[in-house]
Amino acid sequence: MTEERVLPIDHIENIVQLFGSFDENVKTIEAACGASILCRGSELKIIGEPEAADKAARAVQGLLTLIQKGEPLTDQSVRYVLTLVEEGGDTAEKLAALTHGSVCVTAQGKPVKPKTLGQKKYIEAIKKNTITLGVGPAGTGKTYLAVAMAVTAFRAKEVSRIILTRPAVEAGEKLGFLPGDLQQKVDPYLRPLYDALFEMMGAEQFARQQERGAIEVAPLAYMRGRTLDDSFILLDEAQNTSIEQMKMFLTRLGNNSKIIVTGDITQIDLPAGKPSGLVNAVKVLRGVEDIAIIRFNEKDVVRHRLVQAIIKAYEKEEVRKTHGK
Repeated sequence: MTEERVLPIDHIENIVQLFGSFDENVKTIEAACGASILCRGSELKIIGEPEAADKAARAVQGLLTLIQKGEPLTDQSVRYVLTLVEEGGDTAEKLAALTHGSVCVTAQGKPVKPKTLGQKKYIEAIKKNTITLGVGPAGTGKTYLAVAMAVTAFRAKEVSRIILTRPAVEAGEKLGFLPGDLQQKVDPYLRPLYDALFEMMGAEQFARQQERGAIEVAPLAYMRGRTLDDSFILLDEAQNTSIEQMKMFLTRLGNNSKIIVTGDITQIDLPAGKPSGLVNAVKVLRGVEDIAIIRFNEKDVVRHRLVQAIIKAYEKEEVRKTHGK
């Protein structure tokens, strides 16, 4: 039985944004929900089977919530709204909670905001806890948002230093063949951290703060033997730490400091048989007060839509191997 839903639209410009270039937003909703969406003046008509029409209506209302909050509609935001629709519940209400405030403003004046409820939960955990572990697949914004939070704390003078670090997993074998001094050898491993800082602060401001020692980007080995006070500290690619390295890093925590640890436990580059410090830390630190563990999944991916599909495909293959099917 076909059902027709009518949604009034207050402003004609909202319809233009909703439909998107060449109506691609609406076409995505129609294909995902199995309903038709038609524009009739200041109204939208949604036609389809009751369940399909209901899903399409909730997706449209969700996108209108984003538009009314001044959020630009992107392929990622449309896909995320459809994900929320599949989960059930009030999609518009969830999105309304998502669109409050920005985390940081980049050097170009662009606001940095959480794009998924998982990202919002991550940011709230960083604000409330001294140590936060962000675990999940590539493209979920773990590192980018952590750097944004670090820059925000630094600008507000909540901390006097930003320290960003990564393990250089291949240091024993490949770095020796690279030209230059030690810093130049490890820079390729730290490049994603530099890129995020450049975007948040601008190259000149970053260079100035790095020169005066307020910003440090260094391999994990540089952390040994130090106590890091009054600092915002980020350990990235933590799945490639050993258990000993992770313990060493976490115990560097000093007064008035925060630590964020990020990593993807499906992309461990350690030698076969060597346990990951991140996997171990998630088990050991579960339930410890003032330490939050946030898990991301493919729904939180904010890169190209194929990244979600790739993650799902690998997860299916892992399940098939585990169960022998």
